[in-house]
Amino acid sequence: MIHRLAPAFAIAVGLIGGAGEAWAQGAPMSVSDLRRERTIGEPVFTPDGEAVIYSVTGAGDGDVQQSDLWRVGWTGGAAVALTDTPSVSEWAPEPSRDGRFIAFLSDGGPEQDTQLWVLPSQGGEARQVTHLPGGISAFSLSPDGTAAVVVAEVGARVGLPADATAPIVIDRYQFREDLRPWLDDRRNHLFRVDLASGAATALTDGEFDEASPAWSPDGTRIAFVSSRCENADRHICSDVYVMAATGGEATKVSTFEAGDADPSWEAGGPQWSPDSQRLVWVQGGAEQTTWYAPFQLAVADLDSGQITHPGWIDRWTYYARWSGDGKSILALIEQDRDTWLARVDPVSGHIDYLTQGTRFATGFATSEDGRIAVVDGGVQAPPVLRAVQGRTLADHNGWLAERRLAEVRDVSWQSEGVAIHGLLTLPLGYRPGDEPPLIVRVHGGPVYQYSHEFMADWQIYAAQGYAVLAPNPRGSSGRGQAFAEAQMGNWGGPDVADVSAGISHLIDAGLVDPDRIGIGGWSYGGILTNYMIVSDPRIRAAVSGAGMANFLGGYGVDMYARDYEIELGAPWAEPERWMRMSRAFFNAPRITAPTLYLCAEQDHNVPCAGSQQMYQALRSLGVPTRLVIYPGESHGLTTPSHIEDRMQRQLDWYDLYLAPTTTGD
Repeated sequence: MIHRLAPAFAIAVGLIGGAGEAWAQGAPMSVSDLRRERTIGEPVFTPDGEAVIYSVTGAGDGDVQQSDLWRVGWTGGAAVALTDTPSVSEWAPEPSRDGRFIAFLSDGGPEQDTQLWVLPSQGGEARQVTHLPGGISAFSLSPDGTAAVVVAEVGARVGLPADATAPIVIDRYQFREDLRPWLDDRRNHLFRVDLASGAATALTDGEFDEASPAWSPDGTRIAFVSSRCENADRHICSDVYVMAATGGEATKVSTFEAGDADPSWEAGGPQWSPDSQRLVWVQGGAEQTTWYAPFQLAVADLDSGQITHPGWIDRWTYYARWSGDGKSILALIEQDRDTWLARVDPVSGHIDYLTQGTRFATGFATSEDGRIAVVDGGVQAPPVLRAVQGRTLADHNGWLAERRLAEVRDVSWQSEGVAIHGLLTLPLGYRPGDEPPLIVRVHGGPVYQYSHEFMADWQIYAAQGYAVLAPNPRGSSGRGQAFAEAQMGNWGGPDVADVSAGISHLIDAGLVDPDRIGIGGWSYGGILTNYMIVSDPRIRAAVSGAGMANFLGGYGVDMYARDYEIELGAPWAEPERWMRMSRAFFNAPRITAPTLYLCAEQDHNVPCAGSQQMYQALRSLGVPTRLVIYPGESHGLTTPSHIEDRMQRQLDWYDLYLAPTTTGD
């Protein structure tokens, strides 16, 4: 609930104009612009520090989302596309230490699954290295550039065609996971791959999974993450391990009883210091806090076994790694509606923020000689790749200079004596005294937050005459553990109160029409939408995407049995709590808002069953409703036509019941 191959060519990418200029001129954002937006990610310096390699993701040919690899010089010049393959993708670049080649992942081979490829740094034809059944999910190069450690699935059904008819036999407690098939006997294990021949040798086996491999700079060891506690499927117990690069018994490095560098957090794996003597990763909170405790830095000295926690702060920390000289740690640290790049002293714990202000950082890279590049942006433009000092290196959304963008304001209000923060996007052409219809967009998670980030859907709504409120109610991240835990085990409680108070605040301020209020969200945003429409009769139209309401009926259907039992207890042990959590379904007769339900056919995260049940309830009660299912999609939609369709359907649904006055061109 709680994310190709052709000769290289140079393309210059222009810079987006300033916020005032973009706001003052040009056409408004439209649904078709969703195909034009590009996302920069995975930056990494070349070994000499003279260039940054990164991926760019967006709509490709043939109605697919597609990624290419790019390179841009540190001192300036045009960004260069290293791959140009409109219907397949390349991502996760890692240059060899000697600069001879770039290794990466691609789905462009005959198997049509993810495999390891290499591309000569000076240009030429890319070569597929691995042909492992079922593909691979991660890799790390050896320092001498002769081998890689990869993560690949093993199991009786791994590599079988999609239409295989052999029965699926399941014995595990955890048997569903988004973006993976049924979890039968399959496991993710480590393999050492010879880059010249592609030969793969298994390094691990057993009834557990490995993830996030990292080869030590001195070439002798491999760090990785694995959950090997008793009944691991029932616990949050990921640990950091180290083993010899040639294989053999692994040694557990982490000592915390709950999660260390858990891959499901998508917060980064263990990273080696340049001298291969220390590791850094992010550690979660106690198991009973599940995802409500901020991730903190953990540093292990491998000689002494000592683990320290520098820069401990009541905020979430992501993607920790060492500086080129090993004297500091770089990481992204979340703040209230912002995410900044920080430098942390591993001895004193002092935190020096390298970016500040209303910024949302998503990634960074550091070179051996201390250069730092960051990917970040703000409310008026998607993230760009820039030097941490501010100089832009690459911007792949220059077309936004031709768009007239709506104003986005910080807003705050009181709810049950607690200050709640959010962002308000005003419709294009807004004038004081106007009372436009309001769409409340509630975020997923629930432990997540809306930030000072570019949100294309907010701009598209604003272009059609809507105001958009993006609240961060209790349960959100960005403001510490207590704020997040205020909603723990009480979904649809404090967060409903906070969102309703935000609506009241805007109505009382005369900023929106009290008779034209809509709401919508995806994942936990869809769940919270269901709670809102059963709780706040002012809502006149709703869109619930990838949501759930009948949690009793969702137990064993989605992938969260472990987390539910930790946070709520088992349904048979805590029936009253589970009924309270399911009140949006069992109180469906209170719903009057016409509600559109959206879901993804192959979603194992929040399956379509949740939307189906609410659609059926509203259909039975005679409340206007519709169910839309996106074929072949998982929790996060990736097909460009489906992403466009979702946006247009939401607009059409709100237009039908809220009838805004379009400002348009």
